[in-house]
Amino acid sequence: MCTLKLFSKRSISLFLLISIFILNTTTQVMATGYDKALAGITDFKAVFQFSQGNPKIANLVFWAVKNSYEVDEIGELKGDKDIVVVFHGPVVKLVSTNKESFSEEELSEVDKFQETIRQMKKSGVKFEVCLYAAKLMGVDESKIIPEIDKVGNGFVSVIGYQMQNYAVVRIP
Repeated sequence: MCTLKLFSKRSISLFLLISIFILNTTTQVMATGYDKALAGITDFKAVFQFSQGNPKIANLVFWAVKNSYEVDEIGELKGDKDIVVVFHGPVVKLVSTNKESFSEEELSEVDKFQETIRQMKKSGVKFEVCLYAAKLMGVDESKIIPEIDKVGNGFVSVIGYQMQNYAVVRIP
């Protein structure tokens, strides 16, 4: 009796390895897809104009801000990587050590937000807070966490960075 072997163990293994490689490569290209956006780019300079004051939403959005400079494609750029976050509006309460205005459920989100700022600062991100907004929101400037530089008017900072060719990203 003759048995017909269509595939050897070696050919099946090779087929599986090639399939996994193709699937992995295709998934990576589909997951990132920054080829068009980053074509010809050497520098990555952005100023994020951040005003979102809801602690939970602020954390969700802040993850994307942090991720924007941590993706591999940005790390591979040859030029400068410079990120600035300018806080104004309701978010200024989230950068204060005075947390009296937050509910019990919100406190952990505020702590998480401030910890993310500390991590990002260690990565070289610059932070500024608008003192005009702090005054309007009743935030004592002496209570602003030390990782954040204080400026009189955050709009002046955003305009200045924009004039220095920073991309402006507005987060209401």
